[in-house]
Amino acid sequence: MWRDIDPRPMERERPEPGRGRVGGSTEIEPVAASEDPRDVFTRDLDLPRGPSRERVRANNREYRLSGDDVRVLATVGAFRVVPATDLREPNPRTPTRPARDLERLRELGLVRTTPYVTGRTRTTLVTLTGEGREVLERGRRLGAGEGRQEFYVGVRKPRELAHDSRVYGAYVRAADRIAERGDRVRRVVLEEELKREYQRFLQADSRARRENGGGSDGREEAIARWAQEHELPHEDGHVQLPDARIEYEDRDGRRAVEDIEVVTPHYRGAHAAAKARSGFTRYRAFGARLGGLRTIGRSGRSIDPRLAEELLS
Repeated sequence: MWRDIDPRPMERERPEPGRGRVGGSTEIEPVAASEDPRDVFTRDLDLPRGPSRERVRANNREYRLSGDDVRVLATVGAFRVVPATDLREPNPRTPTRPARDLERLRELGLVRTTPYVTGRTRTTLVTLTGEGREVLERGRRLGAGEGRQEFYVGVRKPRELAHDSRVYGAYVRAADRIAERGDRVRRVVLEEELKREYQRFLQADSRARRENGGGSDGREEAIARWAQEHELPHEDGHVQLPDARIEYEDRDGRRAVEDIEVVTPHYRGAHAAAKARSGFTRYRAFGARLGGLRTIGRSGRSIDPRLAEELLS
């Protein structure tokens, strides 16, 4: 069992919203308003949405899945790892049903569950299997190309599970504020997807320089342009990437983004200072709980001095 026990007392803080950055207008497929922050991940899926279980074929098998089953699979796939307690709201009338439903998905081979200790709280982490992702991919509607929601399988970095398992909770807080403004979430992009795109750019830039016989002159300027085009902070030749980016449509139909970062007690020194300047909406994680922090960056948001003192002392 992986363990990440934080000996510090848990703190209680009110979440403070950051501002999203708004880009140019773009054509966006309308998304039905929903109070469930998981619904956005099933937007492009032609899979069951109602309470009754329906037949779904994938992996040369037939599954019977409900809309809630599909939301669980899509949410876990979108964030790679999610605590079981975050996936479904408990119902006093059927308090054991979420656990039973999750166990059923595990028995079908669509998810994998792992006992874990986050802070001082015992929980179960849920990840998608290859079979689970195949169900989602087979259910994609035709034409869901650029801007589609990515789904991930399994654990990528076991040593970062304690951090990664909190990203979904930070998303829910941010998505609630976005919905309160009347805006609509389109999808979530994880850090690894942004990093993959950044690495492709670096490789293409290096290849072009070799073919043209050029050196490193202009390299930093090219990186700065890439960062600006992708609305990411850049400093001294380095691009800061958030834990997750929420892409949403504002009330005027324009594309906007909000970048979120989960800050743990392990953030120290220059790394912590860079994150504090990034402009990301930060959530401090102690134990299994999250508190919002106000941030600063090129968007002009203010610093929470308590965080700076705590992380840089």
